[in-house]
Amino acid sequence: RNSDGIVTLTMDWPDSPVNLMDRQFIPVLEEVVARLESEREQIAGVLLASAKASFFAGGDLKWFLKIPPGDTAQAFDLAERTKALLRRLERLGRPVVALINGSALGGGWELALACHQRIVLNTPATQLGTPEVTLGLLPGGGGVTRMVRLLGLEAAMPYLMEGKLMRPADAAQWGLAALASDPEDMLAQARAWVAANPSPSQPWDRKGYSIPGGTPSNPKVAQLAALAPALLIAKTRGVYPAPQATLCAAVEGAQVDFASASRIESRYFAELLVGQVARNMIGAFFVQMQELKSGASRPPEVPRWKARRVGVLGAGMMGAGIAYANASRGVAVVLQDVSLARAEAGREHSAQLTAKRVERGQISAEQREQTLARIQATADVEDLAGCDLIIEAVFESSQLKAEVTRQAEPLLIPGGIFASNTSTLPISGLAEAAAHPEQFIGLHFFSPVDRMQLVEIIRGRRTSPETVARAYDYVLQLGKLPIVVNDARGFFTSRVIRTFLNEATAMLAEGVPPAAIEHAALQAGFPTGPLALLDEVSLRLAQSVAGEARMAAESAGQPYAELPGEAVITRMLEEFGRAGKAAGGGFYDYPSDGKGKKQLWPGLRAFGSSAPAAPMDVAALKDRLLYVQAVETARCLEEGVLESVRDANIGSIFGIGYPGWTGGAAQFINHVGPAAFVRRADELASAHGPRFAPPITLLDLARSGGALA
Repeated sequence: RNSDGIVTLTMDWPDSPVNLMDRQFIPVLEEVVARLESEREQIAGVLLASAKASFFAGGDLKWFLKIPPGDTAQAFDLAERTKALLRRLERLGRPVVALINGSALGGGWELALACHQRIVLNTPATQLGTPEVTLGLLPGGGGVTRMVRLLGLEAAMPYLMEGKLMRPADAAQWGLAALASDPEDMLAQARAWVAANPSPSQPWDRKGYSIPGGTPSNPKVAQLAALAPALLIAKTRGVYPAPQATLCAAVEGAQVDFASASRIESRYFAELLVGQVARNMIGAFFVQMQELKSGASRPPEVPRWKARRVGVLGAGMMGAGIAYANASRGVAVVLQDVSLARAEAGREHSAQLTAKRVERGQISAEQREQTLARIQATADVEDLAGCDLIIEAVFESSQLKAEVTRQAEPLLIPGGIFASNTSTLPISGLAEAAAHPEQFIGLHFFSPVDRMQLVEIIRGRRTSPETVARAYDYVLQLGKLPIVVNDARGFFTSRVIRTFLNEATAMLAEGVPPAAIEHAALQAGFPTGPLALLDEVSLRLAQSVAGEARMAAESAGQPYAELPGEAVITRMLEEFGRAGKAAGGGFYDYPSDGKGKKQLWPGLRAFGSSAPAAPMDVAALKDRLLYVQAVETARCLEEGVLESVRDANIGSIFGIGYPGWTGGAAQFINHVGPAAFVRRADELASAHGPRFAPPITLLDLARSGGALA
């Protein structure tokens, strides 16, 4: 407390890079609020500040997960206890100002909302808001109740139901905060605000207050509230309970007083927190993602490494995307193709992406020029000399990849890494063309590279731990998410997604209507239907992958088990000439002008059954699409292709679009329960074949009552 009676409370949580609402926070806040109340007459105002680089990171989700599943009462009490303290703070009778020096998320933003004024340091990195819905929760510390009362139902919805975050300028535009140019300005504004507002109150505590835009008794708001559930179900397919609960808490809370609205919010929060979907999502999107970003799958005791100059062979869609991923993160790139025109076309991809970012205000024109200046387009392979990492992204052909490896590898600096962006070809086989197979590795990027976070790192038989560690560091350097898998045909992601695509074509061969297949996938929570996805990746590529697998089996003297849907792909290509979206049409017809919606190709009726149509069991179709990938994931774990459940879950969600509500393909098995999963998988195997047969490890878990971990 200084001489003018202003108290500064500085949050500096011990042994943590950020401030968290953990088990220690509530008793400390209780003590602080009680002291403020007891010394109120000697206090002119309160400034709430942070000693960290950010203001407040939100709730400690690992602590939340210690509440037993189904213990709604304990979760409700946690929310109510927290909110009671925030309510006492905002009714202190003295001005309370949040000095937001960095991001304020989740419980941190809720803490700020309980202050009478918020002053935000206007920096590009600062984010404000409540992203809880992306983790299967809703803001349970008053976020729903206060945001609705500050912005109104309609304006608050994107921030609450979608987890949309605000930049400082957005918060200022909404009247939620004032902007500061530097810490001194922030402090000066805060002191001035305290002096000008000696006895403030929150808007909802003032006589005559009404919610902006009105309550659901207003016809316009009532119409919005009536339409919102249907629009929400269309978007979430009903598999994500958090947006629905958030909508209910917001609409119900808008019709009652503040205290009742807070209790309604707590009730919905508690139901979500002790439910399985939130636990699945927190486990994957918070716990396991943070573990991977912290190096959980990285070989230990290898010094950290940073790429300085990266060569990319092939300037097609993948190569151009990889070049942009490097240049946008400050890494110099040599983008090489067989002609300068092709290489420059690849560089143009970065020009287009950066132009869009300038239009959106995400980067400046100067930053755009700096990014493009980092990309050297060339037809001369000798320009790769001096690279410490070269990534080949040429066509999926073993012979071609061997040829470019022999040409480019000698140009690396001593100890440099050569990587293949192959999505299916075994790395150990490709490494045979390298002079230093211990420095050869797989780096499987996903398309479109600028939007896909995951990179699958594939360790060959002779790949050294140092090379794996450096590849891991490089992926993190690009701001992406690494998983590490061992070598096998298709690795993990391509192997598992192939089962998804095959199951769809198998259904089509059985006479299941294509619309029902796509509908079942969307209802299960997949981001796109498998037939639409096949069109995107190309039926020709799918046939090529199957052909490579057949040849590999035959060369190893093993029988090749043709998958049920392969004949559909062959017929689509050879009989109908339908190769996919890039070729003009596949399972779908696409509008020639690029506008309008795609439509399922009417010719798919050729795969229909002549038998009378039976009632469609959508639940069974959903099970087939979910279970076939989960079973294959369990096989990858059993065979050692995957070494951790963490890599399985993150790889399946971010690499192949496995529904986020499950927590990943491995967690889906735990979600169902291994015993129940095995029973259902056995039923599907009896009906549809051995591809659904659970591996021995799952049978053992089912008997022991354990879980995949």
